[in-house]
Amino acid sequence: MSSQRHSPLSLLEIGAIIAVMLIWGINNAAAKIATEVMPPLMVGALRFAIAAACLVWFVRPPFPNWKSLLIIAVVGGPIHYGLIYLAFWLAHDVSPVTVATQLWIPLTSLFAFLLLGERISRMATVGLVIAFVGVAWMTLDPHALQDWKAIAVGAAGASAWALTTVIARRTTSIPPLKMQGLLALMAFPVLTIGSLAFETGQWEAAKAASPMVWGTVVWAGVISSVFATSLVFWLVQRREAGRVTPYLLGSPLVSILIGWLWMGDVLTPQILTGVAIALIGVVTVALGERGLRAGAPAKV
Repeated sequence: MSSQRHSPLSLLEIGAIIAVMLIWGINNAAAKIATEVMPPLMVGALRFAIAAACLVWFVRPPFPNWKSLLIIAVVGGPIHYGLIYLAFWLAHDVSPVTVATQLWIPLTSLFAFLLLGERISRMATVGLVIAFVGVAWMTLDPHALQDWKAIAVGAAGASAWALTTVIARRTTSIPPLKMQGLLALMAFPVLTIGSLAFETGQWEAAKAASPMVWGTVVWAGVISSVFATSLVFWLVQRREAGRVTPYLLGSPLVSILIGWLWMGDVLTPQILTGVAIALIGVVTVALGERGLRAGAPAKV
């Protein structure tokens, strides 16, 4: 098994990595399509109703460190995803928000240093600074600046996931499908209550939604939350998580390409430069901090 973990990736493993990149990249665009028709918290509630129905069978005792699990389920479930869907609802373009959500990786290193006293490598520190400079430069573009609220909310969502990941590092390992099930079972009722309390026009939006819009919700609930998570779990069982994770960071490029080709995203030279700088920083952190837990990548 040890020799396999350090051997070249097989064609099947490469295929799984490409599949996850495509699924997560498409899912960002799907979030924007859905939130253009339906309120954001409603979209999140529908997604996790579907995911919970698929994953509830994996949620069974034991529940070690239940207090930490509760925090993970609340922060990583309704708070994180509520902010992410709100960000896409606020956004005009897919690309800037997608890049902002990738800040969870450098923020994980920063929070682990601040909250747990973990050592942060020099490479990760450099990558963290590069990532934030890239996002700032991208946001200051006159076109991207109109999405500053969406970018800020997306970064807040990334912060919530980073905090979730830091807590998970100090929690007894939970199989990813069980963890996704816990997140779904927490996110579904909380986002439903939030939608009923703060949003209006849900029934009208549901009736107006096209088959494509409903397809994006099903895609998020089944293909992203269940199938992609299963693939990531299979990959990190066979390989070190730090070897797999950097490849999966190609998913924002898929989202950016979809946004540019089919969703009318405007990509100015400054936005493209900022995106490139930010993603270089994120990849640098991922390579410098190979201690990310196996379950951490399974989030989108």
